[in-house]
Amino acid sequence: MTRKTGYVFHESYLWHNTGVGAAFLPSGGAIQPDQPHAENSETKRRIENLLSVSGIKKHLHVLDDITPATRDELCLFHTAEYVDGIKEMSDAGGGDAGELTPFAAGGYEIACLSVGGGLTAGRAILRGEIDNAYVLNRPPGHHAEADMGRGFCIFGNGAVTAKALRKEFGLGRIAIIDYDVHHGNGTQKAFYDDPDTLVISMHQIQFYPPDTGFVQETGEGAGTGYNLNVPLPPGSGHGAYLHAMETVVVPALDWFAPELIIVLSGFDAGGIDPLGRNMAYSDTYREIIGKLQAQADAHSKGRMLVLHEGGYSAAYTPFCGLAVVETLCGASSGIEDPFLPIIAGMGMQDLQPHQAEMIAQSAALVPGVSRPRELAEV
Repeated sequence: MTRKTGYVFHESYLWHNTGVGAAFLPSGGAIQPDQPHAENSETKRRIENLLSVSGIKKHLHVLDDITPATRDELCLFHTAEYVDGIKEMSDAGGGDAGELTPFAAGGYEIACLSVGGGLTAGRAILRGEIDNAYVLNRPPGHHAEADMGRGFCIFGNGAVTAKALRKEFGLGRIAIIDYDVHHGNGTQKAFYDDPDTLVISMHQIQFYPPDTGFVQETGEGAGTGYNLNVPLPPGSGHGAYLHAMETVVVPALDWFAPELIIVLSGFDAGGIDPLGRNMAYSDTYREIIGKLQAQADAHSKGRMLVLHEGGYSAAYTPFCGLAVVETLCGASSGIEDPFLPIIAGMGMQDLQPHQAEMIAQSAALVPGVSRPRELAEV
């Protein structure tokens, strides 16, 4: 099925400067200042390049008039003090937004543009101009909390987008699905007491941040039951991810019947990613996004907004991105993933007993959500 798929990208996203060092630590002391930060522009640039070279962009509706998020929109989630502090540091030459989140001069404006990418695409979807969209934005957002940046994320792209679109269009139920290998702690906190937002995160257990993302974190107050974590053991591959989709994510979406699905698309669960220890591959993401699009077709008139998050293998991330975009628009570029035979051939790709046991703990919570099913189907 072909769809009118939007695509958002801006050269400024690649100008977000995270500095040099070693992996995610800044240079200094014994760390030589000659290596780029793990969250650098190369993976995003190579996704954009592959989408262009593959010819798939001729099937996309390119949205190049991006409206940056305003201070008021950011403050739907973030505190005014935090937003103003980022602006002040940015104007003064840069700094760190909180925890492992460096940025240089102009970082505030680029981060506003990153949030704006989601808002621009989301508005186009809700106005009926496009069916779904992929936003190749940077910096990422799912770790950012209300009053601090974490894990390379300055502003909560998905959280702000969901809150702003709900306010502007009067949306009720929104589902946010996060398959980045790291837990979406910021998104979880943004909606932890909100029964109108279902948040599901599939991630490597106790990786980053190590103190969040446990099965027992299901929400609070009226939002109890509307936060689902699917922590996966290191080494989880194609079989584990699809089992989690089939036993947790799909049943939860069927129950919740969202009016819009927002996907936080991190490719760092890929088998050769330097900042992940799981073994997904391009067909894993192809099947995940296909299942999510089927849920969008069933419940939200096909409306699904995909925002880019992590993914740090410059070699492999582009092929995962291409798989997702091809699935969203229903077209094939004809380009095969050259890494697929290698990563798919790694041992233990099938669902393992210990993985099934862990996923079952999350699946057991899906029928126990407190909101009556008949209300979700109105």
